[in-house]
Amino acid sequence: MPVLTARALLLDMDGTLVNSDAVVERIWRRWADEHGLDGDEVMKVVHGRQGHASMAVLLPDRPAHLNLADNARMLAQETADLAGVVPVPGAPEFLASLRGVPHALVTSADVPLSTARMAAAGLPLPDVRVTAESVGASKPDPEGFLKGAAELGIAPADCVVFEDSGAGIAAGRAAGMRVVGVGARAAAHGPDVVVEDLRGVRVEVAGGGVRIHAG
Repeated sequence: MPVLTARALLLDMDGTLVNSDAVVERIWRRWADEHGLDGDEVMKVVHGRQGHASMAVLLPDRPAHLNLADNARMLAQETADLAGVVPVPGAPEFLASLRGVPHALVTSADVPLSTARMAAAGLPLPDVRVTAESVGASKPDPEGFLKGAAELGIAPADCVVFEDSGAGIAAGRAAGMRVVGVGARAAAHGPDVVVEDLRGVRVEVAGGGVRIHAG
């Protein structure tokens, strides 16, 4: 089993701690139909990014203010639609094992959505949270992970990211961090280690840091 050492952990939410695929599919396939796009192709883009950033990729000539308006509307829809939102297997035990370990949530969701989804999944919110409101650039830009490390007071090289999406894994790598990929989506994007879900992760406090057993 691979072992990574770190002083802090930076955790994505959707697909990593919380399985929200059902609602993401409902919301984004509806948006794809509204714009005459292939739903399967849209779903290849949207995971990990803020909504307006996904729209900019999918409709590059569309004015940004229309993307931002759609993004606000869809965030509200997603916050209200919690049907099928459940924890990723092993997430409750994984988060419980992080008591006393510096860690932060780094998500492309905003505060209302991240709060609603973590509650729906029965998961505690980390004390340090970097959300859509906290950054000027969406994943795959590294800003969110760098901000999370800074808020914890830990150097980026001493942080390990947990991510499921291509955009998130790219963001973690761009931040100079090692990445544990969670789930089937992650495997195609070259994380340092891949686990099927969080049941495959064990965190061991060791000296001034942690040893992450993953595999």
